[in-house]
Amino acid sequence: MADTAPTETTVDNDTGTATREAKPGIQTLKDNVIKFANDAGDKAKAAAEDGKARAGGALDELATMLRDAATSVDEKVGDQYGGYARSAADAVANFSQSLQSKQVDDLIEEAREFVKRSPAIAIGTAAAIGFVLARVIKAGLDAPSGDTRA
Repeated sequence: MADTAPTETTVDNDTGTATREAKPGIQTLKDNVIKFANDAGDKAKAAAEDGKARAGGALDELATMLRDAATSVDEKVGDQYGGYARSAADAVANFSQSLQSKQVDDLIEEAREFVKRSPAIAIGTAAAIGFVLARVIKAGLDAPSGDTRA
């Protein structure tokens, strides 16, 4: 596709060669758009890194809670079910460790590959996550906002 930006043609008097250059205002605009896009990408990557760290911490806490609950399950229901809880805790801990050890770019690439391999599962997962998030947000909005006692 051809560049449609206004240009100025200048001729070098010594060599007789003509060159086309973008007008200063257009070039400044292009430079600003590129800078803005780069800054937005950097901010998005920083936010993704922060989210990855938070998710890893939350998963570690979940694994700890599952391990603690396994002891209670052992006593109340039986060792077999406590073993299931410990297996779940180990799986969550392994996932957390895997998540924290990867770079954001690697995680994005893995997600792209997964969507290419299994688009139906990806769409179903996205719908389920959207449903859960909608319910969580709705529950937060419906919760009482303060102490209503007189």
